[in-house]
Amino acid sequence: MGINRMWWWMKPFPYLIPRPLQPWSPPLEDSGTEKRPVDRKVMSDSLVVCEVDPELKEKLRKFRFRKETDNAAIIMKVDKDRQMVVLEEEFQNISPEELKTELPERQPRFVVYSYKYVHEDGRVSYPLCFIFSSPVGCKPEQQMMYAGSKNRLVQTAELTKVFEIRTTDDLTEAWLQEKLSFFR
Repeated sequence: MGINRMWWWMKPFPYLIPRPLQPWSPPLEDSGTEKRPVDRKVMSDSLVVCEVDPELKEKLRKFRFRKETDNAAIIMKVDKDRQMVVLEEEFQNISPEELKTELPERQPRFVVYSYKYVHEDGRVSYPLCFIFSSPVGCKPEQQMMYAGSKNRLVQTAELTKVFEIRTTDDLTEAWLQEKLSFFR
């Protein structure tokens, strides 16, 4: 079968003829005088509602490099007046069930939790988990402030294990182990 016979049906439909792929280029932002690529990271950072308190940044840095092997937690809240994420409380040797009782039932909170995790093969690790508690029934204004501040806080704390709970009852040792099992 010749080439001419194979493509005869495409003659009335030239838009169906395969064309070489063009290299992808990012969307352009028009600044008035020139067009430049849109930086998606800058776009997401511009949506930050609250900054992170400098004292809290230092506390998170020290917490990240702590030498202790017990469970520990830092609970953070948004100070609405200062538009800032601040330290609420710090706990040593606290289980997930005890931590659950420390979280308010109707207000969002951020938690950085250092957890002693025993893997199925017997290895022990101490992952740092970021838990965003956003209970059902809290004020929409509060939810927006916390949701808009979450990404900046995760970036500041340099965490990769980010989880969310919708009720404080969800925070159990079994739930945490199930979430961490995906990271191996």
